[in-house]
Amino acid sequence: MTVGAALLGLVGLLPVLSFLAALLYLDSYKLVKLRAVVAVVACGAAVAGASYFVNAGLMSATEIDFRAVTRYVAPVTEELLKALVIVALVRMHRIGFLVDAAIFGFAVGAGFALVENVVYLHQTPGAGLGIWIVRGFGTAIMHGGATAIFAVLGLARIEQAGHAGLRQYLPGFAIAVVLHSAFNHFFLSPILSTLGILLVLPPLLYLAFRRSERAVGAWLGHGFDADTEMLELINSGRLSDSPVGQYLHTLKDKFHGPVVADLLCYLRLYTELSLRAKGILLMRESGFEVPVDEATREKFAEMDYLEKSIGRTGLIAIQPMLHMSHKDLWQLYMLGK
Repeated sequence: MTVGAALLGLVGLLPVLSFLAALLYLDSYKLVKLRAVVAVVACGAAVAGASYFVNAGLMSATEIDFRAVTRYVAPVTEELLKALVIVALVRMHRIGFLVDAAIFGFAVGAGFALVENVVYLHQTPGAGLGIWIVRGFGTAIMHGGATAIFAVLGLARIEQAGHAGLRQYLPGFAIAVVLHSAFNHFFLSPILSTLGILLVLPPLLYLAFRRSERAVGAWLGHGFDADTEMLELINSGRLSDSPVGQYLHTLKDKFHGPVVADLLCYLRLYTELSLRAKGILLMRESGFEVPVDEATREKFAEMDYLEKSIGRTGLIAIQPMLHMSHKDLWQLYMLGK
């Protein structure tokens, strides 16, 4: 491979990495750590390798020609494999807001595009500048943008429904597949298709990003007030007069006294950690990095012990008081890390 070919290949690699870096820079609350992004990019690269064998196997089994595979088969298989990474992150509570959904979604697509373009560079070292402009500013941005759209729409629908299910992911997946397939059809010239991707996807993701940033600020303000009020009730001894205290009183008929006491301790710890997590996010937004101290880690260890003492039934019973949305679970994961 010549130096000139390698430089041309950089045109296919740098745009998507530059856009991903811009998303990280715009993340004022620093919801996503660089090491997490690198890990997700690696997952996207692994998905690219897996999709190569899946598509090759389908071509061999069905005798579909290459053009039909790129237009109708690859968009489904590749977007499905990339989507599985996002679904796994949501289920593990690594994604809590549209901001990190957009970043992680684009990171998966970036990893996929990196491997795809490196393979293409080895297969066609003589490709000209025009091809690499299409691959760098078109194909690579399309891969990142399609998965980011899937992640953002999926998380938005999960927030509306209050739970994650197949129905919440389907619209975003359908849009990602259609976008991928339409790009591979090249209804217009490759350059015009690339220009269309650049005119539509980056501004769309930027608007979703900014809207989510405002939503994070509103959630922090509301959640901070609610957690502070809950902690004051617990520490002041006035909890029994509140709706939460009355709910705990009804649990006395269903659980033994020590378990109810553990439920109250769990509620206090959860609220303290929730406040701590929100405080860290507010500090990050102001440019300060706050490490997790040993006292906080001890509280997590105590929560683990209480979860075993309470049991699954007790945790289900206390969930109405904790308001465990995906955002709340995400913030505890963030603090635990």
